[in-house]
Amino acid sequence: MAGEAKGTIAAGHQLTAEAGAEMLRNGGNALDAAIAALAMACVCEPVLASPGGGGFAIIRSGRSGATTLLDFFPQTPRQQRGDIADGFHSITADFGSATQVFHIGPATVASPGFFAGLTALREAGATLPFADLFAPAIHAATSGHRITAYQYYLSTVVRPILTATQASADLFAPSGDLPRVGSVFQNPGLAEMFEEWARGGWLHSGIAGQILQEQKRGGHLRRADLEGYEVVAREPLRIALDGASVFLNPPPAACGALIRYALTHLERCDMPAMATALQLTDEARRLVRGDLARLLDRPMRQKGTTHISTVDAQGNACSVTVSNGTGNGEIVAGYGFMLNNILGEEDVNPHGSQDWPTNVRLASMMCPTLIETKDGNLIALGSGGSSRIRSAIFQVVARLCLGQAGLKEAVRAPRLHIENGHLDVEAIEAGIDIEELKSLFPDHRIWAEKNMFFGGVHAVSADSRGYFSSIGDDRREGAAVIVD
Repeated sequence: MAGEAKGTIAAGHQLTAEAGAEMLRNGGNALDAAIAALAMACVCEPVLASPGGGGFAIIRSGRSGATTLLDFFPQTPRQQRGDIADGFHSITADFGSATQVFHIGPATVASPGFFAGLTALREAGATLPFADLFAPAIHAATSGHRITAYQYYLSTVVRPILTATQASADLFAPSGDLPRVGSVFQNPGLAEMFEEWARGGWLHSGIAGQILQEQKRGGHLRRADLEGYEVVAREPLRIALDGASVFLNPPPAACGALIRYALTHLERCDMPAMATALQLTDEARRLVRGDLARLLDRPMRQKGTTHISTVDAQGNACSVTVSNGTGNGEIVAGYGFMLNNILGEEDVNPHGSQDWPTNVRLASMMCPTLIETKDGNLIALGSGGSSRIRSAIFQVVARLCLGQAGLKEAVRAPRLHIENGHLDVEAIEAGIDIEELKSLFPDHRIWAEKNMFFGGVHAVSADSRGYFSSIGDDRREGAAVIVD
């Protein structure tokens, strides 16, 4: 077993955070903690995380100080099958005040990157075997875990997808309805999947075999898609802010460039100034000016995300965001997880069931972030929240680097978001210039309380003296654990 390494982790569920913390207690490092947490997120955050999806991670090596972005987001298939009419269909969800159309089925599945991503994280410096890293997730999937209020809400949002097929309904609504808050949810198939993966890998196992078997019925994936998938290591975008170095997700992901653009147009660190910088960025995004033009090079998707941040006492860090789209409505038989439906999202496939480009790594708004401050602090953070990811991370980074805010203060502070000239803002504190914001943005909505609409920034830090701080954003039922 590796030498002792303590640290901290923040994530979107208490069990997710505790799984990572267990690795830190057992001698693992930040990468071990991230892997264990990602596995647990598939168990207790199944609407947002799945082995059938993918994501992005920024990692820092405590030994070398090198910072690397790992892109393990889904890739479009290499070929399109001919007649897949039965594999692509629509479901309309009625939320009372609005409806939303979801495209699901086997033909909506892009090549998942989750399996290769966790393997790449382990090879990048994790120290524990997969059997140990997956143990908390296996236990929770087998014995069950209690449904939280936030997870129940998310399941009601995508109820039509979770109950689209008999297999998915049997898993997610075994009694005929979705499990209520406080009830125990079990997923022994997912436990079997992690056990099988830990024993001998996934690619030449029943897991990959079952994915391919089910893709024969209306899907595009072939074995070459799974075997040919590669995690792409990229150099992060970097911006200097008052002596701090901020590392962001580079293109083809969009969010890092948008955040960097906003930060370079920030004149001071108050809410009207942040709103103005976000407005300039929103205009640049829509008008495709300058460096932002390359963001349209490939299709982008941005739904259903969760985030994990972790650092340890040896200077290792991992900030990782993952997604499964909204799921394709079908369970991989025997293994308890749903593949992604990313080829069904309109940003990727705007004109029908086969309008996507072949063999392309998809873009995203996800932006795991690392910061090294001039005082020697190491910070990892990120957020879920679709298009609001860019504004959430921008504001937290600005407050940390330019506003002299502490970690918890920066995350808890009121947020705003600008999109197509419309302002959304949390009026949760006195003295935040609401009237000035209203005058700047006549088209606005004022939120009286913190809300998940504004993302969920889960953040951790280690200072030069070895002290840790961490916070899970309560906008999204976040949790944090310090292991010291």
